[in-house]
Amino acid sequence: MRKPELISAYVDNLVQELILIEAKLPGRLAVGAVHLGGGTPNILSRDDLVSLFGALKQVFRFKPGIEIAAELDPSVLTESWARAAAFHGLNRASLGVQDLSPHVQEAVNRHESFEVVERAVGWLREAGIASINLDLMYGLPRQTQADVIRTLDQILTLRPERVALFGYAHVPWAKPHQRLINAAELAGAAERLDQSEAAAQHLIAAGYVRVGLDHFALPTDSMAIGLAEGAVRRNFQGYTTDGHATLLGLGASSIGRMPGGFVQNITNEVAWRDAVLEGRLPVARGVVLTDDDRFRGDLIEQLMCDLQVDLAATCARHGLTLDALAEDIQRLCALEADGVVRLVDHRLSITDLGRPFVRMVAQVFDRRSGDPDTHSRIV
Repeated sequence: MRKPELISAYVDNLVQELILIEAKLPGRLAVGAVHLGGGTPNILSRDDLVSLFGALKQVFRFKPGIEIAAELDPSVLTESWARAAAFHGLNRASLGVQDLSPHVQEAVNRHESFEVVERAVGWLREAGIASINLDLMYGLPRQTQADVIRTLDQILTLRPERVALFGYAHVPWAKPHQRLINAAELAGAAERLDQSEAAAQHLIAAGYVRVGLDHFALPTDSMAIGLAEGAVRRNFQGYTTDGHATLLGLGASSIGRMPGGFVQNITNEVAWRDAVLEGRLPVARGVVLTDDDRFRGDLIEQLMCDLQVDLAATCARHGLTLDALAEDIQRLCALEADGVVRLVDHRLSITDLGRPFVRMVAQVFDRRSGDPDTHSRIV
């Protein structure tokens, strides 16, 4: 656990970065959503929260109905922190659970009981935080399908508004702590698929609506309502109902998106801090979006959210003809032969069989993607 003074110093640097951003803005912009992620926001003290939200409200104008969300660690959450965060407007909380089976937790060196999660959810509910999201994982070392279902049965007693079901990505070259995990204990592709689909069907039977690839929401939740209305979007953070085109990232390694492209901050915390204290925006790199990027991003987002896309209509919306997708359509025909997609009258849809492989279908349209084996498994 980091020392409180180091955490407060980081928040002070975040405030300084906000001041640098404010100088570049055309005015006091309206904000529809704030997301605290990238770590454990609930290690911030009450004074840290006051400093951070005070600076945010000074630089930006919070719109009525703003969504303020945070990714939280149940094991270090306190009742007083939940109340303090709710006072500042926190109305959506995401708790990382992964799996509650002791032998799986031992394999990943993460020990957390159901009682800890239950207590955290109770504190958040009592503080008035209306929407709770629980993040689960499949494909963990030593994990079986029975473990996944047993964990689901426990967390469903808490009736979270949303459940996210992510596949464990074993990337020890990118996450050094994973080098401690025995790769021989990881499930194979078939078992991962079985775990994912068994969990999905269990959630659907419990009354949840399946959203895209890996999210599930109660029918009364804004995500499920947005799905019915065609308002679900997907960005680099995942599924959302936030349709704003601009996302400003703050802090080391954060990513931002603007209409013109993406920017990423310096990933090394010390180098990020030094840039901020020197009065420089701590941007490490940027990517300018081309017209083709926007076109292909539109196709991919529709597939990931709606599991279907009208190719001809999307081409026309971007001033193109279907000739722009000639090579892509040839590759789709191979996937159609495998039963993964259906292509009728230029309308592409993901089949029930193909739903777990939607990322693979989306990759057909992605001109910037590299070798998926260097990142993580598709399923």
